Amino acid sequence: MNVMNKLLITGASGFTGQHACSHFVNAGFEVTAVTRKKPVNKLVRVEQCDLTDKSSVDSLVKRIKPDYLLHLAGQNSVEESWRDPIKTIETNILSTLYLIEALRQENPNCKTIIVGSALQFDTDNVQSLLHPYSLSKSLQVLVAQSWEVLYNMHIVIAKPSNLIGPGITSGVCSVFAKKIAEMEHVDSPKIIEVNNLQSQRDFLDVRDAVKAYEVLLLKGKSGEIYEIGSGRSCSLSEVIVGYQALTKIEFGAKSLVMNKEEERVHIPIKKINALGWTAKIPLESSLKDILFYQREKLTNNEDI
Repeated sequence: MNVMNKLLITGASGFTGQHACSHFVNAGFEVTAVTRKKPVNKLVRVEQCDLTDKSSVDSLVKRIKPDYLLHLAGQNSVEESWRDPIKTIETNILSTLYLIEALRQENPNCKTIIVGSALQFDTDNVQSLLHPYSLSKSLQVLVAQSWEVLYNMHIVIAKPSNLIGPGITSGVCSVFAKKIAEMEHVDSPKIIEVNNLQSQRDFLDVRDAVKAYEVLLLKGKSGEIYEIGSGRSCSLSEVIVGYQALTKIEFGAKSLVMNKEEERVHIPIKKINALGWTAKIPLESSLKDILFYQREKLTNNEDI
């Protein structure tokens, strides 16, 4: 590890952020967590900052002088983007712009990862745009790529698939696990309602994802977009079957709409594989850890 290893992680109190803090501390980085509340990991320096306020961001970057930036912060709810599209766009674009411009002024050699989304749309086909969140993430990536080109900054784009794992998240696998944990404790209808059991996803364990981010910080090529996924397409029906094998209760699943076959998901991960990264944690292990986490939360009477 280079002695210059000061890493700034935004969105550090979020689902991915907390896993990222733990991973990078263990990997030997000097981590500064930018968050609205103190993350679980006590080995990181915590900074509170409104990333949509330029002066606050400028001050933060001048204080920390990071050698690496992992930008995870943002408004990541599709539903919220419909309710407040302007705030979503401001949050996701301005925070990115202020951060990379502050770095350009303070340390243009900082190696930066901007985390995009699998929900980005094809900018050559505006008809493929599905919601304001997709627009915000697509524009976020465009801004980051533009600063890489215009100012020769080292900026890499990570485009992860559906991240799962233990922790607080509104992802479908955690929603299912929470429901199962509740059914194990309460005499209630043993049924999980799903929009479409045949929906296909590429589920990637968040702990594999943060390892991929480390690889990109150290080996990623500036200006490139790296897709990150498990390489496996999985239906929600398969997830249900996986959970049924992990509990003693018998429960079923019902589609709210007619089960409609979907094309299997294919995420091209050869580029990140070529840097030496592959997903290690199988879906079965992820589901087991998620269910254990939800059971522990329920047992401890914590808000999950």
